[in-house]
Amino acid sequence: MKFYLVKWALAVLFAATAALSNAQSTVYTSATELTLVGKIMPTPQVYHRVDTAAYPGMPKAVNRLLTNSAGLAIAFKTNSTSISAKWCTGPRTALSNMTAIAYEGLDLYIKKDGRWQFAGVGRPDGDCTEYTLVRNMAEGEKECLLYLPLYDEATNLEIGVAEGASIQPLPDPFEKRILMYGSSILQGASASRPGMAYPARLSRDTGLNFLNLGLSGSAKMEKAVADMITTVEADAFVLDCVPNSSPEEIRERTAYLVNTIRQHHPKAPILVIPSTVRENGAFDQVIGNRVKAQNKQIEEEVNKLLRSGVKDLYLLSYKKQLGDDHEGTVDGSHPNDLGFDRMLLQLKPQIVSILKKYKIKAD
Repeated sequence: MKFYLVKWALAVLFAATAALSNAQSTVYTSATELTLVGKIMPTPQVYHRVDTAAYPGMPKAVNRLLTNSAGLAIAFKTNSTSISAKWCTGPRTALSNMTAIAYEGLDLYIKKDGRWQFAGVGRPDGDCTEYTLVRNMAEGEKECLLYLPLYDEATNLEIGVAEGASIQPLPDPFEKRILMYGSSILQGASASRPGMAYPARLSRDTGLNFLNLGLSGSAKMEKAVADMITTVEADAFVLDCVPNSSPEEIRERTAYLVNTIRQHHPKAPILVIPSTVRENGAFDQVIGNRVKAQNKQIEEEVNKLLRSGVKDLYLLSYKKQLGDDHEGTVDGSHPNDLGFDRMLLQLKPQIVSILKKYKIKAD
């Protein structure tokens, strides 16, 4: 028995010593010294998406959601063979239909053979976490993109590399600015990790900078929010707010949102996305009929705006929805990774084709 106790004690001591050695061999750099990607506008708190104090009158729910770091990423290059992170988030707990990694964790991509490839995640453990995202990599410089949490407020972030390795800012890998305003689906529910949110996937696939203004449950085209949107510097606008808006709100608010954007951005194309299917609407007739009414109403409003002379306005289509096997959502409403993939197979060609008409493409 004594032999096993001694062996156990030595194992614990060895593990503690190894952990201490690893901690001492990692050098951390504040992410504020690197390149912040996906920022919508300057804010006092660096990882907020909008300075809500500058836009009084917006709903409280919108103001709270704008503190979420959805769509933000850190671009850097390093020759380290390992990459770690220390980060802190708010005290919220993950929603039942999301992974903790997507909600308040990190997601690392590294460029390989000219394409961004998944490299590792930061698994959250409480409000503040230290975690090694990837280790045992080959020598040589690597271009990296680290996505921040989708649904929580990131209050601090440091990136760690091996002692003696370099870490430097990487120029923003994406070009132009396409603002996407929409619901929880746009914000990222229910992707498995931050980099799988569909605006992030669009950016990596196209080289264009799709800015995530997803507002979970709160993309309802309120006048104060519309006024804020028009102040954003953008080359194009994508409106995916139909899922949160009632048919009445669509009828009453669409024209103001579109006309106000057009007034401030006379040349920018405006793309409108209808609501994707709600799989739980296959049996719940109230939900199914609501989605049909939402999509009928947005089609009517877009057609009215086109007839009134609004130019460069487009209504996209979801002919195949999320597939015919009904396996594309987590909870009947929010796409899983499979559902997002099926969305993009339909939406990406339409978006890319329209943007090309306006010379909005990656060089």
